[in-house]
Amino acid sequence: MFRPVRPVRTLADVEAIEQTPLSALIQARSTYELFQASARENGEGVALTFLPDARGELPVERYTYAALLARINQIANTLHGLGVGPRDAIGILLPGCAEYHFALWGGEAAGIVQPLNPLLTVEKLSSLIKATGAKVLIAWADDDDAGIWRKLARLDADIRHILYVSHEGRTPDTSDIAAQVSSLNKLADQQPGDRLLSGRQIQPQDVAAYFHTGGTTGSPKLAVHTHAGQVYTAWASVQMQGLSPTDCAINGYPLFHVAGVLPGALACFSAGAEVVIPTAGLFRNKDVINHFWRLVETWRPTVMSAVPTVLAALLEVDPAGADTSSIRYFRTGASPLSPELAQRFKQHTGFRVHESLGMTEMTGISTITPPGLEAQAGSVGLRLPHSQLRIMKLDANGQPSAQEAAPHESGMVQFRSPNIFQGYLGNIDRQTYLTDDGWLITGDIGALSTEGLLKLQGRAKDLIIRSGHNIDPQVIEQALDSHPAVNSSAAVGAPDPYAGEVPVAFVTLKKGAWASAEELRAHAASHVDEPPARPRYVEILPSLPMTNVGKIFKPGLRDIAKSRYLENIVQALMRQKGVAESEWPNIKFEASLGFTLHDPHFTVSDQELAGLQREVRFIGADVRVVQQA
Repeated sequence: MFRPVRPVRTLADVEAIEQTPLSALIQARSTYELFQASARENGEGVALTFLPDARGELPVERYTYAALLARINQIANTLHGLGVGPRDAIGILLPGCAEYHFALWGGEAAGIVQPLNPLLTVEKLSSLIKATGAKVLIAWADDDDAGIWRKLARLDADIRHILYVSHEGRTPDTSDIAAQVSSLNKLADQQPGDRLLSGRQIQPQDVAAYFHTGGTTGSPKLAVHTHAGQVYTAWASVQMQGLSPTDCAINGYPLFHVAGVLPGALACFSAGAEVVIPTAGLFRNKDVINHFWRLVETWRPTVMSAVPTVLAALLEVDPAGADTSSIRYFRTGASPLSPELAQRFKQHTGFRVHESLGMTEMTGISTITPPGLEAQAGSVGLRLPHSQLRIMKLDANGQPSAQEAAPHESGMVQFRSPNIFQGYLGNIDRQTYLTDDGWLITGDIGALSTEGLLKLQGRAKDLIIRSGHNIDPQVIEQALDSHPAVNSSAAVGAPDPYAGEVPVAFVTLKKGAWASAEELRAHAASHVDEPPARPRYVEILPSLPMTNVGKIFKPGLRDIAKSRYLENIVQALMRQKGVAESEWPNIKFEASLGFTLHDPHFTVSDQELAGLQREVRFIGADVRVVQQA
């Protein structure tokens, strides 16, 4: 099992770990060997707990490390018996459950796993499965909000075997399914659990998984993970967080996402710690949120991680009366944590939230703020041991130059690390994301402090990040462009105190055409696969801001979106006060000045101005009033 070399609090601690070669620190060659080690050294320790409900009314499932390894062997042997080899993909289409982990790690022992987002449309799922050539699919047969089983009959993919999981004991309807359908658990029960029948000797550079880089990107983009990369992510996460067999984590991340699978679970398994799955719905289950602090009191987690959206939801749940003293470390990632939310969470719960940076292209984790290090909100932590991090100055076109930035100077964030992925599956130019000497070009803008802390300042790309969901604006733009009245469109992220950003869109109409903004919003929503990517609103403009080379200038549109955010708040205030619309203040946002509120009629009091300033604090901008006409 992995054990912390030493407590990490500073960059000097990271550098001290690096005095020992990585080859001497990591002996495991595969994720399978990690489970072998944990079963050997902590066989009777609890590895995995599944909670079927959040109220504690139903019996829980618990698995020791010995039992977990046995089930991994049985699943791997089942897949081997179906003809799955080291280069074959296995699709996984399940909600949160213990079987997800059996499928993940048994699948990696037999072949290559492909976790799939159940919320995707049939068309998107078919495209992803075709891209990997998966012939075996492990799927959920019980009713769920994603309608998993109903989607299977409509898949346009060459699936030969469907292995179903049912917690209700049902035999699913297979009348419209061409593939051979069998019960995963019944087949696995017939297999030996003490060995791999394939005799496979997994090598570090063998492909372990294909992870989709985002549920709302315009086309399938699958990141290729190796066993070596996943093992390193687990080891580095143990070092940075000080994980041990005495730890326990409630992991509510979706298991088709790297955060839930690798730093959220494999790291714990590699250290002999316990992972608790909070119902099939995970943190999307409102019951889990409403009973979260009671779950903490019952299951005594020591380490916790959740996206900022979940942290915001937990602010609505009173922890008073619940014993939460077991938690020693609270971490967040996947999307920016606003200083206001960090402060409110600490006031509400007593826990300081430590930020991290993870990305699919770095096998789930890039930087971590370790326990005991009190970094400012926005600082996502220190680099991992035996990894490299640099900031490259930007050239006139916003691209990374060959010159490294000084401390506290902004530039493009780049990493070189043992967990850099092998690349994207398919014909995607490697030079768009990797330098010739192996540095990952993240597309993020940031700066390094003299203490080695990375502070993110924005994104070079135009991805909209909504509660950790990466949303490609092209998905929205393509949907809007398909409307006959639309001439041009652009989608950007608008500020939202709960989700960080929400997608909104701006359009121009064709000459002589007409459509309402609500009609266009509904049209976009009907053509965008995932609900998180559907625009909150669509605004029709006479023209879109352009650069001098004729490209749409999205920073200008983001400024308009910020202006609209405060306008809505001010207009509600004016209506409440009964102010005539002709006297309402005019609002403009500029990146260099923040919000300017033109109020020649003196409609906003000093107290109300202070309230407006609080409303936009999470954006990192101020509000100033200009009262001359």
